[in-house]
Amino acid sequence: MNQSLKYMLLTASALGIATASMAKLPAVSDEAKVKAAEAAAKTAWAGKLDAYNLCLSQNKVVAHYKKVPEAKMAKPPVKGASAPAGACVDPGPFVYAPPAAPSVAASGAAPVLAPAANAASAAAKKP
Repeated sequence: MNQSLKYMLLTASALGIATASMAKLPAVSDEAKVKAAEAAAKTAWAGKLDAYNLCLSQNKVVAHYKKVPEAKMAKPPVKGASAPAGACVDPGPFVYAPPAAPSVAASGAAPVLAPAANAASAAAKKP
């Protein structure tokens, strides 16, 4: 096969792939939006749970550190450096409450009129 023919075929296939990848994606459905919101809420909750578990383990280490006699410590304790054990906040079990769908009146959008009502309002506007 000729070298220039290989480059032409490679360029044509790359152009075809690029064109296909630039195709318009379908609109995201409401169900997919709800699932994405729930996944985001679950991820946020998991972060809070991880922070809670880290807080508990840090408090355990501090408690163990304070039990060790000062003579066995590598460094003498610094006065005022001892922070009290922080209160760890338990995030509780994961509970997801999906947001309610906004109503037409609350959103401030104009209500959609039926075609007959549109025709009647257009006829009433003519002088």
